[in-house]
Amino acid sequence: MLVSWNWFADYVKLPVDHAKFAERMMLAGMNHESTHAVGKDWCVDLEITSNRPDCLGHIGLAREASVLWEVPLKMSEAEPAEGKTKASDLVRVTVADKTLCPRYTARVIRGIKVGPSPAWLVERLATIGIAAINNVVDITNYVLMECSQPLHAFDLKKLAGPEIVVRPAKAGEKLEAINHKTYELNPSMLVIADRDKSVAIAGVMGGAESEVSAATTDVLIESALFDPLSVRTTARALALKSDSSYRFERGLDPQGVDWASRRCCELILQLCGGELAAGSVDVGSAGTEPSPVTLRYAQLERIIGIPYPIERVRSILKALGLRETVSTAETLTVIPPSWRRDLSREIDLIEEIARIYGYDAIPEDRAVPLVPSSLTRRDRVLNKLRIALVGSGFNEALTLSAVEENVSAAFSPWTEAPALQASIPVLRRADQLRRSLIPSLLTVRRTNEAISNPRIELFETAKVYWPQAAGLPTEEVLLGLCSGEDFHGLKGLIETLLGALKPGTILTCKPYKHELFAAGKGAELLIGNDKLGYLGECSKPGLAKFELRGQVTVAELRLDVLEKLADLIPQMVELSPYPPVARDINLVVDEAIRWADVEQTVLSNAGPLLEELSYRDTWRDPQKLGAGKKSLLFSLQLRGKDETLTSAAADQVRDSVLSACAKQHGGVLRA
Repeated sequence: MLVSWNWFADYVKLPVDHAKFAERMMLAGMNHESTHAVGKDWCVDLEITSNRPDCLGHIGLAREASVLWEVPLKMSEAEPAEGKTKASDLVRVTVADKTLCPRYTARVIRGIKVGPSPAWLVERLATIGIAAINNVVDITNYVLMECSQPLHAFDLKKLAGPEIVVRPAKAGEKLEAINHKTYELNPSMLVIADRDKSVAIAGVMGGAESEVSAATTDVLIESALFDPLSVRTTARALALKSDSSYRFERGLDPQGVDWASRRCCELILQLCGGELAAGSVDVGSAGTEPSPVTLRYAQLERIIGIPYPIERVRSILKALGLRETVSTAETLTVIPPSWRRDLSREIDLIEEIARIYGYDAIPEDRAVPLVPSSLTRRDRVLNKLRIALVGSGFNEALTLSAVEENVSAAFSPWTEAPALQASIPVLRRADQLRRSLIPSLLTVRRTNEAISNPRIELFETAKVYWPQAAGLPTEEVLLGLCSGEDFHGLKGLIETLLGALKPGTILTCKPYKHELFAAGKGAELLIGNDKLGYLGECSKPGLAKFELRGQVTVAELRLDVLEKLADLIPQMVELSPYPPVARDINLVVDEAIRWADVEQTVLSNAGPLLEELSYRDTWRDPQKLGAGKKSLLFSLQLRGKDETLTSAAADQVRDSVLSACAKQHGGVLRA
């Protein structure tokens, strides 16, 4: 929110300069971004949190300042002089959907003279970065930045009827907005229309055809409430943001609608002349009164850490606009003002007391009672996984849950059901809720390759969405991995992760074919009877699909299986002080025999002396090995726990492994 310091002084006289003002507002929860001079004025930029739309105008901030410095707030009564002709005789208003438009007010001024705005108005708008257009439009912008209620002025003679109809847009309906761009609308969007056509996008932007020009003599002033979600959805779908939509998206004061309309008419009569029709056409209601909230005085000291004088507490809440209904020695029940819908719980009132009284008034040594908490099992598993992955040189990626259709279709091993489609793309064309993390990680790798990052090892833990025949989709949390290593390198990393969660876990691989994976380089991963996930080295067509240049291997693991597996009790494994002994084995087997099966056989028969099993290579030579044969080269690292391992003991383990491989796979030691 940009604040004109000279303009701000109209509402509240503060005993401090703009620098002290910015500092105190920051301590009250409104972060100070910057301050710079604009002519003879100062522009103060304050960050307003999304729960405080009342502070998106000078009056709202002045109201805060009046409470902080305990000085009176000055506001216009906004009582413009009215003529004899009734507004209802000059215009009709129909609201087709009162859920999306709870209130719509229209006032009519005839006989105005459109021209340049006076210097004071131009200067104030210029301070906050708004260019002057003409006196009528400038006044609507001025009132918007004054009280945070958006308004719009229509040229009354350009409205067919003259009539206002608030309705859903028609399919394929088009509108040229005041930015002179044409937008195609759909029935999910709310429009302001006359008898024949749409003339504005509700809550977002007016139309060019009915905008005020130098020839305008009669205007209709719109002040309304629109559903925040509807405005946000429309603005995002059209990629059309405005000061109005920014405020409507956050929810506005329902009782401020009419004041803003009267204030706008008051200024138009002063600066543009004309005659205001009596009354207004007001469709809808100002909403219901907020629910009462009860504050227990004892909770203040318990939560904040210091006692507060009861009278001071009452005066702060009263100054903030809260109305007392019931007061006892122990409690106070109040009703928040219409502009503070964020005050709905006792803790909200406690925060307001601390904020206004001053966080700096709380001594640093005050003890605040804390409730001990602990990480969930899933959080602890994720911590272990992150530590192991970062220690292995991986970086964590954060990607969007929505992807483009072609990206979503590239890899979805978990389900063949079509991806769920969002009505509004999160980014351009990204409207498919992803069923796998792999396509997102490959896209991130492509970006890193494009900027020549030398090492691109990525992981991500996030939800995917698997559609169901009926009801809501299954939301599964997966761990995705994307590496420049080969198949066996990433498989080794996965085994490291499993070992970090539960030492001794055996990973089983089953062949898995997918066009993204190279032939013979794809696997379905199992732990016992539980499917853990998928692992594969990308094929050349797969790399081309994502415009990748180098070798890439990917994996995707189910977090619930890892969580079920994990042993989170800290374990200590004593390191052996004795040296290891290595044995290399070159085993000749049939071409159909998979390394994964040989690996399981070795692990099952090597016994407790086996410390590490390492795959080295696969070699084929029909002349030396025979047709349909291949040689698997792997190494055993053996170590004794209580004594130095002898060569004879190591040979015994090797012979046991060879015997088992010969029996189960027909393998023979290469001569």
